[in-house]
Amino acid sequence: MVTIPYWFIRYGLPTAFLLAATVAVLGIRAVVYDDEPARAVAVESAPAVARPRAHTRTARASAYSVRGGDTLGTIAERFGTTVDQLLVLNPGIDARALRVGQSIRVE
Repeated sequence: MVTIPYWFIRYGLPTAFLLAATVAVLGIRAVVYDDEPARAVAVESAPAVARPRAHTRTARASAYSVRGGDTLGTIAERFGTTVDQLLVLNPGIDARALRVGQSIRVE
């Protein structure tokens, strides 16, 4: 008879369960948000790094590339508009699932 070590039962099984649950959640999220799983993992697991932001804005800026930590509120504030106006200009975006590098219209 094979005996399973206590440490495996105590630590290995919960770790395996959490790993399986994470894979399942990322797979479901990829289907719901129409995103590939590798991209979702890379975006969510990226550490938050404080970078100085350049506040250079030209009068003709019409598109903005989303950066880490951006929300529609911070983007609207930066460009002197409202979240509602951004949603009107970008009918296909999901305000809860902005992706780093995603291009949105701001004017």
